[in-house]
Amino acid sequence: MKVLVIGGGGREHAIAWKLASDREIEKVYVAPGNGGTALEDKCENVDLSTTEELINFAKNNDVYYTVVGPEDPLTKGIVDDFEKENLKIFGPCKKGAILEGSKAYSKEFMKKYNVKTAEYEIFNDIKRAVEHLKNCEYPVVIKADGLAAGKGVVICNNYEEGKYVLEDFMVLGSLNKAGKTIVIEEFLEGIEASILSVTDGNTIIPFISAKDHKQVLDGDKGLNTGGMGVIAPNPYVTEDVFKSFEEEIMYPTLKGLKSEKIDFKGIIFFGIMITKKGIYLLEYNVRMGDPETQAVLSLMETSLHEVIKNTLDGNLHKTKILWKNKVATCVVICSGGYPLQYKKNKKILITKPKEKVFIAGAILKENSLYTSGGRVLSVVAVDDTIDKSRKKAYAAIEHIDFHDMFYRKDIGKFK
Repeated sequence: MKVLVIGGGGREHAIAWKLASDREIEKVYVAPGNGGTALEDKCENVDLSTTEELINFAKNNDVYYTVVGPEDPLTKGIVDDFEKENLKIFGPCKKGAILEGSKAYSKEFMKKYNVKTAEYEIFNDIKRAVEHLKNCEYPVVIKADGLAAGKGVVICNNYEEGKYVLEDFMVLGSLNKAGKTIVIEEFLEGIEASILSVTDGNTIIPFISAKDHKQVLDGDKGLNTGGMGVIAPNPYVTEDVFKSFEEEIMYPTLKGLKSEKIDFKGIIFFGIMITKKGIYLLEYNVRMGDPETQAVLSLMETSLHEVIKNTLDGNLHKTKILWKNKVATCVVICSGGYPLQYKKNKKILITKPKEKVFIAGAILKENSLYTSGGRVLSVVAVDDTIDKSRKKAYAAIEHIDFHDMFYRKDIGKFK
């Protein structure tokens, strides 16, 4: 059986690695892939980018199903295009992908189906938005409506900061079309958690929780990034928290998908906030997170291929997902300057790492890995406790080297 994974980051390396571990899978094609997928057993990179190229490849190579890694092709309707050609593909249709593609739409969806979320207002007129800021309690959160590569959410501590962000998004167009409509939202204080889930549109099954570390510097300081590391499961997601999440967020979301007749066979990623007042949904993503995927899939005992196959066949209700009773620590290693300017093409030396290394921003040239992105790779270690898995992950990093590399030293450390 041959499958195709679309994308080229650490998330896609982890998906390809997990699928390749299944005995039923003969070959995992990755488009375009990276230096890690080029070296992974049973995996092969294919240089494809357009939807037409991907469809033709799937047809001509007897691909059983395709898995979409990143959000951009999903919001552009790649699932609809594949299904028109009777090709199996794991991910939501274009209508479902709007849950991530539009913050305004997703907030209205939450409100309509009683999904617990922060109070908000939507604006596409800057004068009205600025006027609204005058009456806000601070801090306040300003979100760009569209996809903004992680740069579309800003916490503003006062009116002046808020006015500056509105002008930057709505007038100067720093995020292009993504910031023309904005959401001004109540600030929630608490602990964030990430919970991936899988749905076939009728059944939804949550994965184990994760705790992402977004800021670039130790102590949760500095600029936001795509993610500097993860602990799974999240120690703050207790049984009571998980139950509240299911009842107040996950199941109402599934009810909404059914009511809106949204064809959704894929992943819903719930970004939640655990507060003193309860559990709130911050946002939906409609694909696996990065680096959450690297940690979560490292703990999945059940075959990912079985989960995807049953989802696509509408048999998710027959699936039971089992997890290792352990902790995964994922530490992301970056290139100096990230998340701003950074240099590429630095040779990476990896000498007999004892833990799994997932490649993200690196390519394979003449049998050596060279950096090609800001988040270069991640190290995942699994053990019985957070402390043990942390020690193993950081010990493994000592076997990795490239010029000007850096990483957070406090992944998995909590106050």
